Amino acid sequence: MTPEPASPSAPAHRRTAGTTGPGARVRSRLAERIGAGAAQLPTGYQRMGRVLLLRLPPGLLAHRHLIGELYREELGVETVLLRHGPVRGEMRLPDLERVAGDTGETEVVEHGIRFRFDATKILFARGNKTERERIGRLTRPGETVVDLFAGIGYFTLPAAVHGRAGRVVACEINPVAHAYLEANVRLNGVAGTVTALRGDNRTLPLETGAADRVILGWLPDARPWLDRALELLRPDGGVLHVHTIAGTHGGVAEAEAGVADALGRQGIRPAAVAGREVKPYGPGRLHAVVDVTVGRAG
Repeated sequence: MTPEPASPSAPAHRRTAGTTGPGARVRSRLAERIGAGAAQLPTGYQRMGRVLLLRLPPGLLAHRHLIGELYREELGVETVLLRHGPVRGEMRLPDLERVAGDTGETEVVEHGIRFRFDATKILFARGNKTERERIGRLTRPGETVVDLFAGIGYFTLPAAVHGRAGRVVACEINPVAHAYLEANVRLNGVAGTVTALRGDNRTLPLETGAADRVILGWLPDARPWLDRALELLRPDGGVLHVHTIAGTHGGVAEAEAGVADALGRQGIRPAAVAGREVKPYGPGRLHAVVDVTVGRAG
């Protein structure tokens, strides 16, 4: 089912407040209700359009609904969500609780691209913003791009809208994310460019030997899908964007070596391997993406 439209909104972002910002004002109002315990309230938050995402210490969980309503009043958002833990399972479902408001659906505008989604059901990683923009710059006009883990269109849409790809084949196994992917393709006017396929990319009937670029945006490690990606590239080669996790000590070099080693075990010696950090990924780890040129110069 196609989701109902939502009004455009500001980009997802995180804010912290000093002594006069919204977070500080909520803390002050909370102190009037519960006393000194309000000092535990963090003043930072993440706003995704008309939805607000919070983290709370254990000592304030009993007051989460009150805090949610106070934030709704201060910021004029429709819904406040509380994050409890990391994403869950193969479909990367967010572990969230709605503490104020009735809907999780929102819309984020980023680099001129509209992403519509239900924040209670779909992960929208704010820290991937630069990487989404970069894919739009790297994609060449007329290219055939395959996005093996499309989600709601995180990388598919930049490749189609800003990269002006000739064709983007977007694979998504999560039915809720796939519905939003189809909606976002129409919303951004690229229905003639993007083919949105629902199902496991390992069994979907993807055309082999046709892609100029394959995006492997899966965490914690997309390397198990390298064999699938390689068979999709054109016979003269192409570019892979492989997402993985590395230790902060080894950093990007560790990620590059891990991808090069995985390719080597398949008898592939890439023409170029270049990694970059996307964002921190928990204590002692970072999210990296490794660009691999196979079979031809950059």
